[in-house]
Amino acid sequence: MMSDSTSRLPEMVLVPAGVFQMGASESDRFANDTERPAHEVKIQSFVLGKMPVTVAQYRCFQPDHAPAENADWPVVNVSWQDAQGFCFWLKTETQHSYRLPTEAEWEYTCRAGCTTAFTHGDDLNAGQANYLFDEHGQRVGRGERTPVGSYPANAFGLHDMHGNVCEWVADLWRANYTDTPQQTEHVIRGGAWDYMPRLLRSAWRDHLPVSSSRDNVGFRVAADHLNHPDNPDT
Repeated sequence: MMSDSTSRLPEMVLVPAGVFQMGASESDRFANDTERPAHEVKIQSFVLGKMPVTVAQYRCFQPDHAPAENADWPVVNVSWQDAQGFCFWLKTETQHSYRLPTEAEWEYTCRAGCTTAFTHGDDLNAGQANYLFDEHGQRVGRGERTPVGSYPANAFGLHDMHGNVCEWVADLWRANYTDTPQQTEHVIRGGAWDYMPRLLRSAWRDHLPVSSSRDNVGFRVAADHLNHPDNPDT
């Protein structure tokens, strides 16, 4: 697919299969109980959006969405239900099934082989992601969304996994990795432009009602590897 962030369809990246430790490590000083217990997860190969869905791409689905916003910003003010609607629209456009990534898929691709707090290491600086405050509460960021792809990609070739916008994932929220899922709220990941680094960690997770929309929450799309146009074997 086209790589232009304002193109009609999201560019997808092939994510290799692998096994990783999901959840916060014992050495993560900002970890909390929602991120535990750490546990091993096996991931099958799949494809994931290289960047969050942009305003321009979302307007192909909903033409009147945020007419004053920059086309290459990640879309926000979309609910989990809206994100599902976009995935269904993509299927009608391409004849290939799209979906939201699972929470495990999201963290696996965010980490991209790393076990540190962030894909770049245990610390984050303002040249690596879009966030507003440092850990001392000092403003270091722009205070708004930035065009997708403005910051370095991780080892899997994915941009904006840390910061810019939080991202809806497929999973129902549960208070930790052994608790029973709640039926009305879904998980968000990644942290956002108005956060501080501790809320951008790979293990960080939060939740919102399924119909909620916020000015710092967007999404990216995923698809199964087999029979997808970005699969080099098809």
